[in-house]
Amino acid sequence: MTKQRTALVTGAGKGLGAAFARGLAADGSAVMVNNRSHDGQPSSAKQIADSLTARGFTASHDNHAVDGNGAADAIIGHAVETWGGLDILVLNAGITGPAAKVGALTDADIRAVMEINFHANTALVDAALPHLIASPAGRIVFIASSAGLYGVRGRASYAASKGALIAYARTLADELARTSVRVNILAPYAATNMTAGQGEELNDVLHPDKAAAAAVWLSRPECQRTGEIWIAGGDYFCRAAATESTGGGAPDATADWFGENVEQLSAIGNGREHSGAEAAFADFFDRLKNISTE
Repeated sequence: MTKQRTALVTGAGKGLGAAFARGLAADGSAVMVNNRSHDGQPSSAKQIADSLTARGFTASHDNHAVDGNGAADAIIGHAVETWGGLDILVLNAGITGPAAKVGALTDADIRAVMEINFHANTALVDAALPHLIASPAGRIVFIASSAGLYGVRGRASYAASKGALIAYARTLADELARTSVRVNILAPYAATNMTAGQGEELNDVLHPDKAAAAAVWLSRPECQRTGEIWIAGGDYFCRAAATESTGGGAPDATADWFGENVEQLSAIGNGREHSGAEAAFADFFDRLKNISTE
């Protein structure tokens, strides 16, 4: 009999995290639903876990904040103690931080976002890694954002934290390539404040559940891909990658030579370039709308 795979999803009390938890549970995994608890309010993690068990799935909950003192060891320890091991780690917990342009952000603002979106995740990886390596098919899915690829106006600290997370995840994938652990990055689109202004149709078209399929498959044993960045939303999926132009050179190249040839040197070819996360989303949404017309 095949042993049931075990998963931990952080920040899973609502939205995308809850969608990933639902998808993994439906795929057969035992899921630990993590979300910080708030005084005087019901546990959102427990509510999601209870809804899963009510449907016949295997789930439990954890109320630790990911950035609390000793949180990583406590969260991973709780999952391992509950399930007897850990096969899948989906790192979804994060915050956007204050909306402010560069120069208006305080150092405290930037550090608070980096602490949750980056440092808390690296601590969770450190705590989980021995268990994931011990798994026959350990999987890590980092939930990032197109903001980390392209930047986004008014959210410099958020974009920087997600960019750092992407670079860390790709490095981790390379370092673990000779183990059974596979590491990938998912930058999902869902109906959130970031997509406000694109129309009410987004609420249904970009429901969080419509990004979950990618996270579920990237968590499966048959997924042997690693170090990749995937964009998902509205049941539409594409891979993102850093690209370089072919470029060129000349003996003893000068600044004048560079300026004279800059257009040719910079030509990417058939790739897609975006000036920011808003432009990237607009392009993605245009492609998404074409699904119904093909």
